[in-house]
Amino acid sequence: MAFSDYKAIAQVQTEFGISYLEQDFLTPKPMVVSAYFLSEFLFTRENIDVFTSEAARTDLVITPVLREIYKQYHQSTSFWIQKSIAYTDQLQGTPDYMIATKSALGKSVLETPLLVVVEAKKNDFEQGWGLCLAELIAAQGLNKQVHKAVYGIVTDGELWKFGKLQEKVFQANRIGYTIGNLELLFGALHQIFKLALA
Repeated sequence: MAFSDYKAIAQVQTEFGISYLEQDFLTPKPMVVSAYFLSEFLFTRENIDVFTSEAARTDLVITPVLREIYKQYHQSTSFWIQKSIAYTDQLQGTPDYMIATKSALGKSVLETPLLVVVEAKKNDFEQGWGLCLAELIAAQGLNKQVHKAVYGIVTDGELWKFGKLQEKVFQANRIGYTIGNLELLFGALHQIFKLALA
């Protein structure tokens, strides 16, 4: 069964015995966004319909935002786009994005997955969270550290929502952040990177 076969978070909860909790675990502070990134990002949004297709929002919104945050963590983490993983026959597939610990063997080797990011296809966050939770269970299994939290993000490019899985409890951050307030979104992304690396 592939990750993409999971269509709702309740489906994953039922199959794997995961409890669900809504509680804010992020308390981000606005962060300064580099002038260069802001200039390029605003130019793109003003001149290109970045939400015309899934490819557009992936290439022009989601990847640039994640890449910009990743720059500050590149010495200790690796950034993966469309990298297949397999934990069991039920839990395998290709997460949209992953942040993992950096391998001493180089950028071609996947180490411990810390954070997975799922694009909410057709703005369907329910399906996005089902997919994300399945990927987090696989990451937790691959890491062989059930006590250590793994983190997830589901986004349609505009809205970014955050969650974490620790042992058998999934916690959804009630507050989401948008690209309309890049400084606060970047603060949330920095905080989740730090939590994942703790």
